[in-house]
Amino acid sequence: MLKIKKAIKVFFILGAVIISIHAIHALTLDRTIEYKEVSLNSSRWPEKLDGYLIAFITDIHTAPDEVLQSIVNELNERQIDLLLLGGDFSMKDGHYIRSIEILSEIKTTDGIFGVEGNHDDYMRLFNVMEAYNITPLSNSGLHIHNGFFLAGTEDLWNRNPCIATATLNAEPGDFILLVSHNPDIAMKQTTGGLDLILSGHTHGGQITFFGLWAPWLTLRSSITEYGQRFSSGWSLSRDGVSVYVSNGTGEYFHIPRVFARPQVILMSIETVK
Repeated sequence: MLKIKKAIKVFFILGAVIISIHAIHALTLDRTIEYKEVSLNSSRWPEKLDGYLIAFITDIHTAPDEVLQSIVNELNERQIDLLLLGGDFSMKDGHYIRSIEILSEIKTTDGIFGVEGNHDDYMRLFNVMEAYNITPLSNSGLHIHNGFFLAGTEDLWNRNPCIATATLNAEPGDFILLVSHNPDIAMKQTTGGLDLILSGHTHGGQITFFGLWAPWLTLRSSITEYGQRFSSGWSLSRDGVSVYVSNGTGEYFHIPRVFARPQVILMSIETVK
């Protein structure tokens, strides 16, 4: 009986420690932006563009203006070549308009491009993007440089994304980067001609157990059909193409992040030599 009581005591102490660690993380690191630096090497990447730096911001939702302004300030110190927006703003009370206005202040070599997310009214979003010189990608794409083709799709939940249509104007041998808000598209459509997919949508699980996908804790266990596969970071499409999923940047109805730190992704690409 004494052993059982000791075991129960240890169990409760351990549980209290784990809860405390998660609470502290949620109140500290999970409230600060991580500028996550990642890299990709590809034999199809144009050598003349080695070191090219792409910033990827997604799932802004209701991020406060001061947070977005801090991102602008940080990225303007880093000499970004291209800024990509992965969708999911807050359409309520016109919050998305101010968010886009602030982000449009980020200086780039080759422009700012964006796709819609499942929380966006794409017509209103795209109109505001264009007003601030941000190019919407909606099952469409274009050459950023010779040998580098950028494409973006409609949202998987709201409309009819089509990778084939988005990449229709790419040339054989192009490095093709696809932006799709929802990473599940990488398992539902052919991705064989692509080289890199950037997505968000899953929020890194939002509320996790030491960073692991926890269906009993997470904001929405049905956010993806593929479990831990697209929770955060590097993964592969059904055809073996590299997929990178960002935790996203903003707040979702003020629900705390737990071991799912908000991120801005800084992707550098170089040729395999």
